[in-house]
This record gives sequence, structure tokens and C-alpha cells, in this order.
Amino acid sequence: MSSEPIERRVSYICDRLRGSRCSVCGKEYFRKKDYCGNCGRRSFGLMQDIDFFFEKGELEVCTLVNEPTNKFTKLGTFVYGIVSFHNGKVRVPGRLTDRLIREGEQIDLSKFEGRTVVPRFRRRHAVDTSEIIPTISLAFTFTDEYYPHQKYTITEPKKEYEKPGIVGYGAYTSRFRYKEPNMERAVPFLDEDSITAAVEAGKMALIQSGIDHSRVSKVYVGSESNPYAVKPIASKVSQVLKLGQEDKTDGVQCVDAIDTEFACKAATSVFKDAASLVYYPENKDAYAMVIGTDNSQAAPRGEPGGELDFFVGYGACCFLFGMHDVIAEIEGWYSCTSDTPDFWRRDREPYPSHGGRFTGDPAYFKHVAKAATKLMEKMRLKPSDINYFVSHQPNINFPTKVAKQLGFKEDQYLPGLQVAKFGNTYSGASPFGLAATLDIAKPNERIVVASYGSGAGSDAYSFIATNQLPEKRERQKFTIRYQAENPFLEYVDYNTYRKLKTGL
Repeated sequence: MSSEPIERRVSYICDRLRGSRCSVCGKEYFRKKDYCGNCGRRSFGLMQDIDFFFEKGELEVCTLVNEPTNKFTKLGTFVYGIVSFHNGKVRVPGRLTDRLIREGEQIDLSKFEGRTVVPRFRRRHAVDTSEIIPTISLAFTFTDEYYPHQKYTITEPKKEYEKPGIVGYGAYTSRFRYKEPNMERAVPFLDEDSITAAVEAGKMALIQSGIDHSRVSKVYVGSESNPYAVKPIASKVSQVLKLGQEDKTDGVQCVDAIDTEFACKAATSVFKDAASLVYYPENKDAYAMVIGTDNSQAAPRGEPGGELDFFVGYGACCFLFGMHDVIAEIEGWYSCTSDTPDFWRRDREPYPSHGGRFTGDPAYFKHVAKAATKLMEKMRLKPSDINYFVSHQPNINFPTKVAKQLGFKEDQYLPGLQVAKFGNTYSGASPFGLAATLDIAKPNERIVVASYGSGAGSDAYSFIATNQLPEKRERQKFTIRYQAENPFLEYVDYNTYRKLKTGL
């Protein structure tokens, strides 16, 4: 078992793929170095920090590991190789992830070598439940398949808005899917969980927004599938994405990071907090990040609570809030809460339970309809004043029914209805719908979102798209539609699906 100090060092360097470059001779190293092996004493104080997190490399050579040992056994057969960066200046060992190699399958490794790859943030190997989960970015996927390489270019803000709002967003889900008769559901790979999805979604939001990651002053991560009972996800997200100013002396990020929990509205519940924070005069040049992420849990079919297994998905969605270069201004919000125990998971229980028919009425419909209605009354809006309506989507029927009850038509609610493509992503469910709507919204169009969280409560928000939305959209290849209709999706059977959900 790795010691905590060793795990900390590996995490700090390899989660971000950090290295050093000698400013005297230009030699690069895949680790932090105080001096250059070529230049020796002359290079003290002249070593520059570099990292490869947003870069692409080349898989130079690889081999097939047919019989993994010890903590890697659960991975099954996998491809391992050498990846080079910066035209061969740096070479690192790494595992090719997101590939299910079935027993007896013939792999032509020559078709892998020489192809471009991109680092992926993943679990490193399997550990006992009492241990720290090891993570790393020495896992790679091909850039010409499901996950494209995208440059992260920091741009200076052009315009300050009067109201706070969304300045960028990103979503992530796996390429693996399980198909039901009426819907598909996203399934994590073995080395993925709610933490890895949160990092990926945050990465996409940074790419689209173009904001400086060091100017993020607050990070909220909402989830109900945190792999830890005591330990935040937000701290890992902050470190991997280098959010806030980095104190290189102590290796800490100077950012406020916190996990939130309110079932499926764990993320939307803090939209208003994020907006209020950046609106505060002393913080107007800063940004706040909100992520909803879940590897939605459900017992296997045939067991108590197994009915949820027909709908659960996997993924994360991230929104960056600020006052500059806003793409969707917040017009207003309304929240409501009651103690309606329709869905819960007790401590130490692996899967949630729910209240059967009461999950719909009075739980879901009462809260979603109340929050949306009160918001519209508060803002004096009619359904015809709203271009798009998005609600929490645990299945196909609930959001369709509540939208019709509120007076919305299909062209208003269908664009945001994504559950049939990805499943119920819990904390990411209504955020996925909002992201899909922002992918197609035009300037000055109004979007109303009404989330829902078991326990119970709902948050309703009204957003107005701005003229900067189309421009920023062009920076993001990895859209909701791209992930839903990608030609490299891989469908799995039920037994494989349950194995992937369990993970390392």
C-alpha cells in the first residue's frame, strides 16, 4: 500500500502532468527539477514550470498487458505505452484508457502507434475502501475518436455586464452506453467516477470561457455519489485544474472549495450563491465555478431499489459565473423546500431507496411546478415569454408532464430533454438540459430552468442569452450533441454495464 506522502507527491505531479524546462538550454523534464542535468549549477533559479494537461502527445510505441497483477487486475487486458510531448523532448509512460478488450480479441498494436493522444484524468488502480483513491493523468485516449484535443487559450475580458451570469459551461460523459428500449444511458469506464467527470466538465468550461483559471475564487461541487463519506471532491478538482492562485512554496491552491449536497439539485442550489459572490464589488474581477457530477447509483435489478436501474446515467456539467463576457445573464430565481422523503440513501448503504408512487406526487411535481410558477409570477412572465424550459429529468415522462402542466409546448421543452440520451445524471440532470439549450439558443432568448432535489426542493432560474454566446460556443467541440451522436460510442451488455458502474 502506498504511503500518504508518496501518494501526495504522485498526485501533485501526475494529476496535472507537471514538468520543468531549463531556460538556459531548453531541456525538458517530466517532473519538478531545481536544476538541469545538462547545465548543472548554472540553471539554479532558471528552471521554468511546464505542464501537459491541455496538450496532445504521440503514442510512440505500445504493448499489450494481458495479465495485470495486484491493484491493476480489475482493469483486465489493457494497452500500455510511451507517449512523447513537444516533438520528443519529453517521454512518459502511460495507459491507453476507454478501451474494452474482450477475451480472445485480436489487437493490432501497429495501428495505435504514431497516433495523437490526449491526457485523461482517471483513477490509477483499485484500492480498498479504507484507502485514498489514487488518481493520475498518465492515461490517454486517441484524439481522432470520442474525445478531441482542444486548446485552452486564456483571453482578456472585453465587456463588463450589469448583471452576473454564466460566462462559460462544459459537460462530460463517457463514450460507453447501455441501451434500453426507449432510452440510452451513459456508463463510466472502469477508471471513472464522479471526481474524474467533474474535472473533465471543469476543463471543458475553462476551454470555452477562455478565462484565466487563477481567477476562479470559489468552487462548488454538487454530488450524491462522492466516493468518500468524509473528504471533499472540490479539493481534488481545484488542484487538478489549478483554480485560484497557486502557492508553489506549499503546493496549495488559494481558492475556496466546497462540496454541496441536496440530491439532484446539489449544483443548481448554489447558482444564486455563485452569482451573488461575483456581483459583490470586491470580487467583480473573479469567477465562481459550479459543477454537478454523479455516477448515479442504483441497486441491480431484482433487488430492493432496483427499479432505479432502468434510468441511472453518468456525467458532469460545469458552469462558470462572472461579470465579464457573460453569455447568459441571470434575470431572477425562486426556490422552495419541504421535508418530503421521496428518495434517500442512509449512511453506509451502497444504493438509494425511494418512496414509490410518492416520488412523482407530491414530491417532484409539487416542487418543480411551484418553483417555476412562483418565478414566472415574480417576473410577470407567461409561458409564451419563454423560449426554452428545462426541468429535472429523472425519466422521460416527468419533465414532459410538468412542462405541459405549466403551459409549455414541445418546441420549448424538447431541446433540453436529454435523459433519453444519457440517463438520469442526478446532480447533472437539469444542468445537462441547460447546457444543451445554451448550445442552440440565440441572443436575447429566455431560458427557464427548474431543478429538483429529493428531500425535497426545487430551484427555478431565468436566464437571458447575450450576444457573446455564439462566439464562445465556437470554442467548444465537445458539445452535448457531439457526445450524444458520436460515431465512436460503444454499447455494452447488462453484465458489462454493472461491472463498469462498480469501477475500480
